[in-house]
Amino acid sequence: MKSPSAADLSVFLCTAQYLNFSKAAIELGLTPSALSHSVKALENRLGVRLFNRTTRSVALTEAGERLYARLKPAFRDIDDALEDLNHFRDKPSGNLRITCGRQACELVLLPIASEFLQMYPDIRLEVVESDALLDIVASGFDAGVRFGDRLEADMVSLPIGPTMRSVVVGSPAFFERHVAPQKPEDLHGLPCIRHRYPSGSMYRWELERGGIAQEIEVNGPLTLGDVSLMVGPALQGLGLAYVFEDMVSEHLASGRLLQVLADWCPYYPGLHLYYPSRRHVPAALKAFIDFVRNRH
Repeated sequence: MKSPSAADLSVFLCTAQYLNFSKAAIELGLTPSALSHSVKALENRLGVRLFNRTTRSVALTEAGERLYARLKPAFRDIDDALEDLNHFRDKPSGNLRITCGRQACELVLLPIASEFLQMYPDIRLEVVESDALLDIVASGFDAGVRFGDRLEADMVSLPIGPTMRSVVVGSPAFFERHVAPQKPEDLHGLPCIRHRYPSGSMYRWELERGGIAQEIEVNGPLTLGDVSLMVGPALQGLGLAYVFEDMVSEHLASGRLLQVLADWCPYYPGLHLYYPSRRHVPAALKAFIDFVRNRH
């Protein structure tokens, strides 16, 4: 039996990671049919089936799971060895993949990333917007950006932005029709713009004063999956919105939006860059970590 090449095994690893031929093909720069042919050729060469495929799903067989478990750390060592060569370059190069929620991306990550990429032109950064709580290792990311109070214990993190807070806002026209809430419980009787997570669960407004925290399940005519989309309906008087203060600072200054329950909207830990604890940190990620540290 002719041994499979490193390229053949790389195709297998990528397919095993995504368990989706289309996504793996995009990652590898192949067509789905070419990737499927490569996987089938590898299975024929090895004499075992590595994937169970149906029209709706792709799953590893027992043999595929065992091969994936053995190859993944081996290829990681190869990647680490190649990354070590970056220490001999004048400037690091390579690919860097970061996952980040849309609002965090707009408010914090992209301004930093723009400066970083001008300093390191040989690095290629891919930012994937997602508000889902992803496993960055399993999803193939080098790092992620998330609020400091929502990080896994086994992750290394550092602040990437200042402390933040969310504010409850409504338009002057809204308050002509409704009495402004004086306490969190008053929100139950007012139309609010709600937010649904990618997981399907509804966000409860998190308010706190004097160490007393409350989570309020609001009601209203509109539910959105993107917090940044709430500002427009709030300006039109459709309901109250609970959004990052930086998103509406100009509207608050101009009087187009008014803030309520200000004493129930404390500051909380800001956004953090987080990444898995590994002996070898890829050069592109290390450069980004150092860049973020030096900005503070």
